[in-house]
Order: sequence, then structure tokens, then C-alpha cells
Amino acid sequence: MSTLDRREFSLALAAGLSAAWPAVARSTSEEARMGKESGAGGLTDVAGVRVGHFTDERRPTGCTVILTEGGAVCGVDVRGGAPGTRETDLLDPVNLVQEVQAVVLSGGSAFGLESATGVMRFLEERGVGFPVGVGKVPIVPAAILFDLGLGDRRIRPDAKAGYEAARAASEGPVAEGCVGAGAGATVGKLLGFSRAMKSGLGTAAVTLPGGAIVGALVAVNAIGDVIDPQTGRPIAGVRTEDGRGLRDVMDALLAGEGPGPARSGESTTIGVVATNVTLTQAEATKVAQMAHDGVARTIRPAHTPWDGDTLFALSTGALTIDQPGLLVGAVAAEVVARAVLRAVRTAAGLPGLPSATDLARS
Repeated sequence: MSTLDRREFSLALAAGLSAAWPAVARSTSEEARMGKESGAGGLTDVAGVRVGHFTDERRPTGCTVILTEGGAVCGVDVRGGAPGTRETDLLDPVNLVQEVQAVVLSGGSAFGLESATGVMRFLEERGVGFPVGVGKVPIVPAAILFDLGLGDRRIRPDAKAGYEAARAASEGPVAEGCVGAGAGATVGKLLGFSRAMKSGLGTAAVTLPGGAIVGALVAVNAIGDVIDPQTGRPIAGVRTEDGRGLRDVMDALLAGEGPGPARSGESTTIGVVATNVTLTQAEATKVAQMAHDGVARTIRPAHTPWDGDTLFALSTGALTIDQPGLLVGAVAAEVVARAVLRAVRTAAGLPGLPSATDLARS
């Protein structure tokens, strides 16, 4: 799509957002809560982990805060070529700080990193953080995705948004779909934004015999397709030229259909894996690496130069098992894959951006 075509598409889309977006956000949240009450797992299955969203109803954007006020060992793995992150260097196992008090996932591109400042303020007010003699400094890593193409780009998550998301955090069922960091998420942009689809945020968890729990929460803003690993077929992503079906982006690339103009950083899948199993920071880092297998199973292509794919891994340390890194890492990949599928299946469409549910109905 040319620059002019893209601008016209954005203006047309923005014209329909003000009326459609608030209702979409509310209905998706209600549907997601019903899904969690019916027995589906989520990140908050791990005791000591709370999740809160801020969703800005002026346009599709927001942030999601994962609170671990009691402290959690944290590792991170960044695979995409265009990441936007904060405090990730601190999570290198050779460095001093071993635990974090929160992780922030946000829309708004690099502007959205400001939301972590609000979470720090929330935690500081509660005396939570890393002791430094004269007080405590909350450790709050963050990662962002690009959603500035939907509506007014001047509206993006800020420190107030982060504070409100932290204040809303609870141990209850996690709302999914077009909420928080997934509010402005889209997929299927590789052949042009006019053929993209609406995505969102999803969560999943597994409880193993013996009590080990591994959960994941993922905001899916991928440039390519989301694939069902059971069938190998796309369920959301690049649409056909008439907009009524799915093209299968790899088939398109193999057939010689080139990608659209390079838009570095306009995509990205970001997420958090959490477990009650005791992990060292080196083991948590390895779990974050292994968890990316779940991204690769469900997103095609993944970890591209245009994506900033980033996953964090948290350990609350409530349960000790043998070979924790192997077991938790393997399961982490599975729950990440499930969370990615939930992200597109619980999303609600917008004008010009159908969801997977919309496409299935048509």
C-alpha cells in the first residue's frame, strides 16, 4: 500500500473508532471474564501474581501490569529485531538485582514505556521495591508494542495509565481480547495494513501433577499470521485481496508476493510467563528463551526484523522440584501457544479490521 493509501485507510478507520471502540472494549471484557469463569486457566492461577489492565476508550490502546509485590525472580528473552524495552539489561543473571516487583506490557510504541513510571509510583507508595539504604526502588521492567496506526496517535499510555492498571490489578480472572496492552493489537500486516485483522491479549495456564503451575499472558501484534498448531492452518492474519478469507502469508511469500514497505517496529508480540516453581535467574532466562517456541508454533513468520518479540519469565518460588528449568520451559512454550490463540479468538473487530470471529461468521 502506498503512503497515501495508508493515510486514507487510517483516516477512514479513525472515523469509525469513536463510536465503535468503547462498546467493543466493554463487550470483549465481559466475554473474557465469562470465559475465565468457565474454567479456562490464566496467569493469575499462579499465587502471588496479580494482573490489571488500563484500556483507553478514546482509541484502541492501553497497558497491562503484572504485579508481584512479594518479589519474583525474573528473566527475559528478546527475539525480535525492533524491540522497545525498559530495565531488561538489569535482568541479566550476572547483574545485581535478582527479583522484580512488576512487569509492564504496553501499547503506544516507545511512548508507552512511560506507563512503567506510574507503576513504580504505585509500588513506592506501598513501600515495595529493592532496598537501597535510604528507601526502596521498585524494579519494573517493561516492553511495548506499536499500535499508533489506530486512531489518534497522540493518545497513548502514560504514567497515569500505568498507575491505574496497577491499582486495578487483582488475583481474579484475567480479562482477554481488546483490553490493556492488546487493545490496539493487530495481525497480518505483512502484505499491507489494508489486509490486516484485529488481535488482542490472551492468557492460559497449566497445573501439573504435584502442584507446579505455569501460566502465560501474551499481547499479539504480529506482522504475520496466527496459526493453529493442531491443523497448521491460519486462524487470523493476512486476508485475501477481497478481505473475506485468509491468504496464508507463507504461501504468499513462496509464490513471490513481496512484503509491503518496511515498517520497522510496527509489530511485536510481548508477554509474560509465570510459575510457582523455584527458578534461579539463569533458569528463568532459559525458560523465557524456551517460551518463545510457543510464539514460533503459532505465529508465522516470527522474530522478524520488523517485530520486537519479547517474553519475560517470573518465578514466585513457592515450590521446589527437580530439573525445574526443563519442565517449566517445556510447559511455558505450550501455554504461550495457547495464550496466542486466545488473543486472536477473544478479540473483537473494528471497522476495516475484522477479528477471527468476524471472518469465521462471514
